[in-house]
Amino acid sequence: MAAQPFTRVDVKATFATPFAVCRLAAAEALNAALRPRILEREKQASGNVISNVGGWQSEDDFLDWSGAEGAQVIEAGKALASRLTAARDGRSPKPAWRVHAWANINRAGQWNDGHAHPGNFWSACYYVDDAGAGDDPALGGEFEIQDPRGLAPAMYAPGLVFDMPDGGAAGAAMLFRPRAGEMFLFPSWLNHSVRPYRGSGTRISIAFNMAI
Repeated sequence: MAAQPFTRVDVKATFATPFAVCRLAAAEALNAALRPRILEREKQASGNVISNVGGWQSEDDFLDWSGAEGAQVIEAGKALASRLTAARDGRSPKPAWRVHAWANINRAGQWNDGHAHPGNFWSACYYVDDAGAGDDPALGGEFEIQDPRGLAPAMYAPGLVFDMPDGGAAGAAMLFRPRAGEMFLFPSWLNHSVRPYRGSGTRISIAFNMAI
């Protein structure tokens, strides 16, 4: 075996984009309270049409009607955002997050087009009910994020990727399978979408933006 021409190789994840996945400690109790509350709100309000193709999206007044459990989900998201935010000089800035939150319901054949959330720093999505898609890939409904560099990394040699963790997503997209009780947190400028749900259940999530 030929000797290696180097003594050390350090590969840095330069210009990395954070995408956090966490599970809430009180998820089962929160979801048991929030699921009927969100379904009841769907009956009462016509909702918004923004990124959703089919399905139902509430106004961004989630905190006005979701009760203590809704507030608990948002507080968890704020705590996670604060934990992952720093000042450029290394201090802990302790941001006072301003939140806009809404609920989403997707049923068979419904999805969300690609979009971002300008005017905010962090965005989050919490899953109240994954309608079976968390354990069954055939049901779709994946959360998709697009490479913020666009197609540039795949323009020259589309068949080649970087040999490092998640390097295969260069110039393409990454998929995350939502599971009830999990929260995704990501920069608000990151383009994202939700793939069509192909099951017979009712998929429920809470989305919110955090600005300073």
